[in-house]
Amino acid sequence: MNQDALKKSLDELKNLNPKTPGAWPWAVKIIAFVAMFAVVVAAGVWFVWMDQWEELSRIKQEEATLKETFLVKKKQAINLDLIKKQLTETQESFGALLKQLPSKSEMDALLTDINQAGLGRGLQFELFKPGVETVKGAFAELPITIKVSGNYDDIGKFASDIALLPRIVTLNDISINISGGALVMDATAKTFRYLDTEEAAAQKKKDKPAAGAKK
Repeated sequence: MNQDALKKSLDELKNLNPKTPGAWPWAVKIIAFVAMFAVVVAAGVWFVWMDQWEELSRIKQEEATLKETFLVKKKQAINLDLIKKQLTETQESFGALLKQLPSKSEMDALLTDINQAGLGRGLQFELFKPGVETVKGAFAELPITIKVSGNYDDIGKFASDIALLPRIVTLNDISINISGGALVMDATAKTFRYLDTEEAAAQKKKDKPAAGAKK
């Protein structure tokens, strides 16, 4: 474009009448339309879309927070189910263990079973002495001092028979020596029983002052 044409275009722009845009040249109309469109878009972005974008950002942030909260709750729910399952298993195990404990009235029969287990293996009881019960929580522990003599196999089978009794009996402080050509085993058998209702109530009353003294 030469200088004359440029000057002519500038003169046309200067002489444009804003009141009669329909009479403007097509090139000017297109430029004006593009400029107006840009202004409208910019105004829309500033006055309308900006608020919508802020709202969209807020919603996305809330969505992320909700997802995180959901994952935490889901993990807690899974852990809660696991804890409930473990609690149920513990209660079942405790119930099974409780069934293995004799009552106070069944202790004499259990002592007889221990004695018969040794005699059934051909062992000689040199000592069978129940000790003093010790209350431990909801249970009472009864130690029994025993001394038996016999051969190695019979003593081993006696120990296995004790472990297989329907009630809980443990052999502790085992000592084996040779005397007169035979093996002699000294041990403390411990068995347990659950406290009856009256004993449990008395034990609770006894424990309360002790708990208060600790505070």
